[in-house]
Amino acid sequence: MKNVCIVGSGHVGLVTGACLAELGNKVVCMDDDKSKIESLQKGEIPFYEPELDQVVKRNTEKSRLSFTTSVEEGVEKADVIFICVGTPQGSDGSADLSYVETAAKRIAETMNGYKVIVDKSTVPVKTGSWVKRTVELNNRHKHDFDVISNPEFLREGKAVYDCMHLDRIVIGVENERAADLMKELYGPLV
Repeated sequence: MKNVCIVGSGHVGLVTGACLAELGNKVVCMDDDKSKIESLQKGEIPFYEPELDQVVKRNTEKSRLSFTTSVEEGVEKADVIFICVGTPQGSDGSADLSYVETAAKRIAETMNGYKVIVDKSTVPVKTGSWVKRTVELNNRHKHDFDVISNPEFLREGKAVYDCMHLDRIVIGVENERAADLMKELYGPLV
């Protein structure tokens, strides 16, 4: 079992968090949207996705899945932190990475030990290097960390199925320590 924090509880974040909890991990889904978190705490899913409500309910009841607006609460106990925030398209077609940057800064400011930070958001090539630099600049206590890329391949309407029956897992990683941790996390799915 790993302790996991999901930063961003939208479609990708909530499905990823619920499915990782279903595998036996302890997951905290974090979001700045207070009303979304309050709804999730009541068992209300903010969008339709087949099977998600049952997976969320089952894992909330088993205390493997919880919801918060506090990044500190999520990051403090986490081994792995997934950044699953929006990257809306700008007028020029480029991805707006401001939410990714904010998430990386907040994670860096609250880290209390070694963390694996996972880019799960849809981002352009080289974003991992940029996130790593952002964390380095804001890592107050100089804790050790790794940033990896782990793109999602979820289809709306089939996201829970896709997450639990992966046909491929892509992980961009720079060292064995982070790779081993991700292999443990995804091990039940392969």
